[in-house]
Amino acid sequence: MEETSRKTSTWLALRNPAFRKLWLAMVFSGSCIGAHNTAVYWALHSLGAKTVLISLMATVSALPSTLFTLPAGAIADMVDRKKILLAVQLWHASIAIALAILWMAHLLNPYLILASAFLFSVGFAFSSPAQSAVFAEMVSSEELASAYTLGGFQMNISGIIGPLLGGLLIPLIGVSFIFGGNGVGFLVMFLVILGWQRLRTQSNLPLENFFESFTTAIRYVRYTPGIKILLIRHTLFSFFIAIIPSLMPVLGLTELHLKASHLGYLFTSQAVGSVISSAFIIPWARARYSPQHITTLADLVLLLSCCLMVLVHRPGVFLVVAALAGMGWTLSASELWVASQRAMPAWARGRMNATMVMVSQGATALGGVIWGFTAHHAGVVSTFLGAAVFGLLVMIIVRVVPAFAISIDFTKSLSFETAPATIFSQHLDPGRLPAPKDGPVSITAEFQVDPTRRSEFIKATRSVRLIFLRNGAYRWHLYEELNQPNKFRMEVTVHSWKQHLLQLERMTKNEKEVIDKLHGLRIDPNPPEEWISLSVDREVLKKG
Repeated sequence: MEETSRKTSTWLALRNPAFRKLWLAMVFSGSCIGAHNTAVYWALHSLGAKTVLISLMATVSALPSTLFTLPAGAIADMVDRKKILLAVQLWHASIAIALAILWMAHLLNPYLILASAFLFSVGFAFSSPAQSAVFAEMVSSEELASAYTLGGFQMNISGIIGPLLGGLLIPLIGVSFIFGGNGVGFLVMFLVILGWQRLRTQSNLPLENFFESFTTAIRYVRYTPGIKILLIRHTLFSFFIAIIPSLMPVLGLTELHLKASHLGYLFTSQAVGSVISSAFIIPWARARYSPQHITTLADLVLLLSCCLMVLVHRPGVFLVVAALAGMGWTLSASELWVASQRAMPAWARGRMNATMVMVSQGATALGGVIWGFTAHHAGVVSTFLGAAVFGLLVMIIVRVVPAFAISIDFTKSLSFETAPATIFSQHLDPGRLPAPKDGPVSITAEFQVDPTRRSEFIKATRSVRLIFLRNGAYRWHLYEELNQPNKFRMEVTVHSWKQHLLQLERMTKNEKEVIDKLHGLRIDPNPPEEWISLSVDREVLKKG
């Protein structure tokens, strides 16, 4: 039990010096961001922004992730992730400092503030896949869950310190200094990342170009059922949870009659709940329950929080409810994110993280719009109660109705240990090896199958089809000889010789076991006949 507790400890990854430096810098910068966000809401209120405009902050902040995160993920798997992170820190510092100057010059208005939120989020959209992949690169597999939990924990600590400092310092030093301090925080992050010595294990094969990387991400999602399950869970969770950042400030202003400068206390209380969840509840729960049970409990806590937010009218009690919401939010989000990391191979981690973020932020943006306009027409109280009913119905559907039952427990048994498959292992004349860009390449293998095991063979090929298509093939076919029943020919087509080599390199031990099972259904004693063919269409179509 003691060993289990150590492995599930929230603090495990801090023993890693590189991660520890980065994490401390993130706490400082995140606190500056929290103070900045409080100053933004204060500025919007003081400039006379309407309720709908304030609620659109969540949508504007989430929209860039929907638009840019997937291309950013492709880039994160192509170029040095350290350079991406450095560039983003400079981008953010420039925006923060520009806001400080505009406020001092009395040139800032609500629309420029919304534009700045969009530009900040563009930077976060491009850095998020790289940063998530860097966590996995920086720490060991044993430290991975701790690293991602600490990543959320950092945001929660910053969420306590930042809004609290913002609420206290805005009346003393003014909005412009808060914006400028945020710029300093990003420069601190720049220096820490600059000092990180990246240890990379690079493939000997040529890198994919942007188009190849982008299409491979789409193909991997399309042909990986587990990733689809996680994307659905992220979408539903993000759509529902968008009501809290969108309307909790409005609830504080209209129902609790808080001053604009005191809105930071709501976010601070929420962050306190998140810290309690990260430090105590998450390690305790992970040592005892499955990810699915943990997220179920967390979602119930969030539903209760939504109901209590509209029933409680005393600010002091409301702060406790906000903390409860922070506990549920962090617990559910953390388990979903760690489960997602377990379901990703290293070669596609940047792209898959980008896909998760893009879908989540897209759902958040949609949720922000829907909850905001619903509150404008039906009232904040009715909107919160309606969201609670919606959340309860979703929980029932995805956990009770068999056709929609979605569990994330499968991720604990996944392994991406590489073991190149030997199904297409034909030895080629070294003098005739194609160039990396030559293609398309067709790889074919024949199988003679026992007639009594035909249905078993067909079932096994369904899994094999998904393996090749998600690892880079764009075409897969299974043919049966008309004159020889139960003699099958499997054909896999990839765009280039490079893609064929990458596909073999990406094959995991578990995937090889599936392919070996297919081999075991053959009745012919000799190895299956195999052909590797290179398209010569260009020569046929060449003029002259």
